[in-house]
Amino acid sequence: MLRIDDTVAIEDWELSESFMRSSGPGGQNVNKVSSAVELRFEAARSPNLPGPVKSRLRRLAGRRWTSDGAIVLQCDETRSQARNREIIRERLVELIQKALVAPKRRIATKPTLGSKKRRLKSKKQRGEVKSLRGKVDPSD
Repeated sequence: MLRIDDTVAIEDWELSESFMRSSGPGGQNVNKVSSAVELRFEAARSPNLPGPVKSRLRRLAGRRWTSDGAIVLQCDETRSQARNREIIRERLVELIQKALVAPKRRIATKPTLGSKKRRLKSKKQRGEVKSLRGKVDPSD
């Protein structure tokens, strides 16, 4: 079980890991050992995540969200498979924690009278500057 916070925990059946050979440094080790990790989290089917959290998670995941509602994360940063597993699980936890935070509602406000007057005054000044840029009369 993967603990996100006090209220949300992800069951083991929702996660599946696969291992593959990674690219990058490591010499002969890279060609022999499957140290890269691909983590798949079935987010759309998860009973532990509420609907609004799932929709925010989908938006945050972007192209990592698959058509069947899973999040696929990959990590091949280190030469150690165990460390790559830790990193990828930390990333998933961070992503879900971001999705758990509901955005604050924006409170609509009206511009103040002073700001309206300043705006109109600056528009008037700009209009005067532009009006002085007119074509020059050849008769002058």
